Amino acid sequence: MSRFFSKKYDGLVPYTAGEQPKDCDYIKLNTNESPFPLSENAKRFAKEALNKTNLYPDPDCRDLHKAISNMLGVSPDEVLATNGSDEILNFAFMAFCDKEHTAVFPNITYGFYKVFAEINGIPYEEIPLTENFEIDFRDYISINKNIFIANPNAPTGISLTLPQIEEIVKSNPDNIVVIDEAYVDFGGESCVPLIKKYDNLLVTQTFSKSRSMAGARLGFGVAAKELIQDLYKIKYSTNPYNVNSITAALGIGVLKDVETTKRNCDEIVKNREYTKSKLEKLGFSVTNSSANFLFARHNKISGFNLYEELKKRGILVRHFPKKEICDFNRITIGSIDEMRILIDTIKDILEV
Repeated sequence: MSRFFSKKYDGLVPYTAGEQPKDCDYIKLNTNESPFPLSENAKRFAKEALNKTNLYPDPDCRDLHKAISNMLGVSPDEVLATNGSDEILNFAFMAFCDKEHTAVFPNITYGFYKVFAEINGIPYEEIPLTENFEIDFRDYISINKNIFIANPNAPTGISLTLPQIEEIVKSNPDNIVVIDEAYVDFGGESCVPLIKKYDNLLVTQTFSKSRSMAGARLGFGVAAKELIQDLYKIKYSTNPYNVNSITAALGIGVLKDVETTKRNCDEIVKNREYTKSKLEKLGFSVTNSSANFLFARHNKISGFNLYEELKKRGILVRHFPKKEICDFNRITIGSIDEMRILIDTIKDILEV
């Protein structure tokens, strides 16, 4: 660090992104990307938008908001598009949290929640998962803090039910509840309909996973219009043009191609269940994932050693050094061919 770097960030530990090595052609099962290419319809919309890149994009993303609201059955003024769902999550920490309105989230979850709290100077509490790596919704009842929950959770893939989410939201009427639904399209149950009933609920989603747009960076939040207006104030105080015109066009095109998205999600779920079955037959313990990844461990090889051995053989999975989960690896679900190669490779490793 330079001598000019602010001391207020001395203790900040940045989020660790999944590795992106370029030394060989890896099978990438470490960053929860879709194995499927972008829809042709989306590409067509983006090509048209290329003709207008000399102009700033619409800061209100009106066409995109209309398309998202139509998909979800909400009003356009109940939606805010952002540069990936990470941005809407950071906006929520900035808009609703402070030293009097602190944050709470699970101790094993998406790593950015802790980073967002720390970079914004927000006190926070981490609540342990159960022995089965589940979020116990009762831990969040009437907690009187702003709550951030990934549902399905990451890296476990385990979901809370809609009634459990509603109990959390209902019991904390004076605090914001943020439900991060990055992986909801692979078997979770969205709580978006609850925004009509509760004015303290913010639901976030992303185009990165189920819609093959990880590289384009598009996410959004859904909430009562008053909450969205709060988030707009943060957006217009940081980056009014946060969603570029090409990404917005891609998003609109993808949303006009619902059948492709559904087909891809169905294929990923099918591949997930195939992989889970094969891993269990090899002696792995695997959590009950509703996401586009599996969380698995084997009692004969450490999580780190399996990660290393797979990497040597050209397959990347995600290993987390945190003590509670260091025996596990998170495995993104890819194409069926990729999953077959993974299983065959693991068999070879276990037989050595």
